[in-house]
Amino acid sequence: MRKISTLVLLTFLFSSTLFAQLTRDQHLRLESALGEGSFFNGHLSGFMLYDLDSQAVLYEKNSHQHFVPASTTKFFTLFSSLIVLNDSTQTLRYVTEGNTIKIWGSGDPSWKYKKFFQPDFRKFLESYDQVIFSDENIMSPAFGYGWQWDDYYFNYSAERTSLPIYGNMVQVKKIGNTPTVFPPSFQESVFPTNRTIRELERDFHSNKFYYNSNNFRAKEEFIPFITSPELFIQLASDATGKTWTYQPDSLPTVHQEWRAAPLFPILKEMMLESDNFLAEQLMLMVSDRLFQRLDTERAIEYMLKTYLYDLPDKPQWVDGSGLSRHDLITPRTMVALFEKIYRMIPDQQLFELLPTGGRSGTLQNSYKAEQPYIFAKTGTMSNNHSLVGLIKGKSGKYYCFAFMNSNFPWKASEVRREMEKVMVMLRDMI
Repeated sequence: MRKISTLVLLTFLFSSTLFAQLTRDQHLRLESALGEGSFFNGHLSGFMLYDLDSQAVLYEKNSHQHFVPASTTKFFTLFSSLIVLNDSTQTLRYVTEGNTIKIWGSGDPSWKYKKFFQPDFRKFLESYDQVIFSDENIMSPAFGYGWQWDDYYFNYSAERTSLPIYGNMVQVKKIGNTPTVFPPSFQESVFPTNRTIRELERDFHSNKFYYNSNNFRAKEEFIPFITSPELFIQLASDATGKTWTYQPDSLPTVHQEWRAAPLFPILKEMMLESDNFLAEQLMLMVSDRLFQRLDTERAIEYMLKTYLYDLPDKPQWVDGSGLSRHDLITPRTMVALFEKIYRMIPDQQLFELLPTGGRSGTLQNSYKAEQPYIFAKTGTMSNNHSLVGLIKGKSGKYYCFAFMNSNFPWKASEVRREMEKVMVMLRDMI
């Protein structure tokens, strides 16, 4: 009986191993598509295909090499948020004395930004006559390490603050040939110009905005403004009907917390639309929850030393969004991180967070098929494009993959087209 049991076990293990392998022909086809002589041999390209059931690597090419991950870095932010923040945002820390409340922001990005559930600041503050705001608890600068300076007027490069309002951006609408901005207090800072610009553009050093009525298109719906404590208390006062004052004091040890908005809609928007502002603010909330300080660098260091100590290749991870070119991560580390997330949350929630090829998010216009087969996060910046997530094979089974490309001299759209050819071949193969 002992011999029979051993034989059964060996047979099971052997069949499992075979099940977790590609055939020789399949392997050669992938080698031809990704290896020497292929489109992907003209730049640094890495790929890993992983069977989540058998926990086996089916195929890899340069999976140990480091790549600029761009927005696939948001998987690190997603993981950190799920581990630390649980189900709601970290909005405020505060102390009260009589009819006075003193507030320290905790990084919550939801106040008057997009269509998120709104923290009810009016109700929260209604019993106080005086509101004092301090930002002494934020250690991280407005811009992340390695961000490009000339991104300052694009919506993907809004400033990081302890208590954002309006996403730290003005919203732009076209009325006739002129822009109307919101909040309205910025309208007096909008000026015409003869420069040949097509969008409303902000001055580099000030909150002055310029447009050319002959060329104005208003395709850039949101434009970051330069933040300051003085501007914030003005906007906060207008939004709440209370007079706010600025007083930069340290956060006392004994204080109260206000967790005001559901977290999942923010995570979903960050992942589907690749919202950099949300990603950066999420890492500030993580830091606040851990240390009562808003310090992205410290939060990253903590996550790498604790929950992510076992990644196969230590990532160079420096921000929440992936805007920095100093972020460097290997495909096999991306797969290992994805597996952690995969085993942490229910399938339904995971698929809600992942853009779907031809259907939603940043994949709405690519990887189209009658039956969706790609569920993954994109990451794109100049000369770099990556895709990390799940592929559904013809068999109906899901596999994890990381497909990363750096240092290519072509448009990202061309690389994406070639990647899609590989993924279609792989779908039909598995």
